[in-house]
Amino acid sequence: MQLDAGNTAVVLDSTADFPEGPERFPSWRVVPLYVRFGADSYRDYVDLGPADFYARLREAPELPTTSQPTPADFASAYEDLADYERIYSLHIPRKLSGTWQSASTAAEQTGGGRARVIDTGTVSAGTTLLALAIQRRLERGTTDEEIGELIDRFRAEHHLIFTLDTLEFLARGGRIGKARGMAGQLLHIKPIMTILDGEVEPLKKVRGNRRAFKEFQDAFLAGSGDDPGLRVAIAHAEAPTRLAQLAKLVQATRPRATIEAETTLGPVIGTHAGPGTVGLFWFADE
Repeated sequence: MQLDAGNTAVVLDSTADFPEGPERFPSWRVVPLYVRFGADSYRDYVDLGPADFYARLREAPELPTTSQPTPADFASAYEDLADYERIYSLHIPRKLSGTWQSASTAAEQTGGGRARVIDTGTVSAGTTLLALAIQRRLERGTTDEEIGELIDRFRAEHHLIFTLDTLEFLARGGRIGKARGMAGQLLHIKPIMTILDGEVEPLKKVRGNRRAFKEFQDAFLAGSGDDPGLRVAIAHAEAPTRLAQLAKLVQATRPRATIEAETTLGPVIGTHAGPGTVGLFWFADE
């Protein structure tokens, strides 16, 4: 089947931290996850945005919890895209969330095999990088086979490195994965993390933000080339100064790269990462 921007749509869940996607691309939709403070439930980015979320997080007596969209939430998005012959539905790893399963159930219920539900193997702006790579191919014309090859290559070759102020949020949210042995308050210690095979995995511990950014630069240098096809995204949780420093690091280290997205971690990802988190994502594409 020949695919293009007129017959193929893209669905993200809100953990992609790219709420402006549907404004940029009429064929895109974002399905929100849920964040709950006590008895109050909010749709990620719809009922509660990042600024209000972090303000409330500072005052909350208990950490919020999160939950995946329902199959009906995804079915509604797929039905809203009834004019499109194919849908690529891109989601947070199934080891971290039940979102992929809800999307898969909805795809089966709506029938016809229109929706291809993808475990991206990444989170936040990493998912956005993949979605934008798919969109570039749709705009020039492509096939399911080419997009399938792209997705496989992305899952094998994309990079993500992030650092947290504390592991408390990951630990209490149950998403700490193989970093469990590092859990606890780490005074002046910055854990350097990645996601591998759908799980949070520790890389190392360093002391202070300066050393953390040196680790970012070293990983970026080792895992990329200075090429105009290098696509980069950066993200932060209530750390705009660190985000600006990260943008400068990217520009100084790989001046030919394109920073495709600069985003704030939304309520759902922010619940598990916590304030002060910064992340660097990259992928070498055409």
